[in-house]
Amino acid sequence: MSDKQVLVLGGGCFWCTEAVYKDVRGVSDVESGYSNGHAKQPSYEQVCTGTTGHNEVVRLEYDPAEVSTRELLEIFFVVHDPTTLNRQGNDVGTQYRSGIYFTTPEQEAEARALIAELARDDAFGRPIVTEVLPLQNYWPAEAYHQDFFERNPHQGYCMAVAAPKVAKFRKTFARLAK
Repeated sequence: MSDKQVLVLGGGCFWCTEAVYKDVRGVSDVESGYSNGHAKQPSYEQVCTGTTGHNEVVRLEYDPAEVSTRELLEIFFVVHDPTTLNRQGNDVGTQYRSGIYFTTPEQEAEARALIAELARDDAFGRPIVTEVLPLQNYWPAEAYHQDFFERNPHQGYCMAVAAPKVAKFRKTFARLAK
């Protein structure tokens, strides 16, 4: 049995990203939170001002024997737009930036290799702006943000934004769905 690993991803609103990764085989825990900013224990309201430097992220705990880091990153690049700086759709601000926050040197190498491959293949028709940095200053989001899509599937934002991302994951990566 493999040791679990932690990888943190910022792909826009954490409600959407969390909803996708809760459905991935080999991912045992998904937590919405804030990372790579300077404030200690920031609130959602503080993060939304853009002054804390934090990104809305999901913290994934996974078993690399069941799902590889590469597969998690491939999902990441399918379910968000890595070419828009500080923006995902109508969500605008530094807290919505595309980011991969690694906890091991292997994760960093995998992320940089995949980005180089996608850039070489011009996969998105525009430059990839995803930042790749070591995980720093992570804080869990408030309880009401956890499992948001699961608890509020008929909420307008969930229906318009999160549900299509989950559907895209299930269609593109059916082999990785729980």
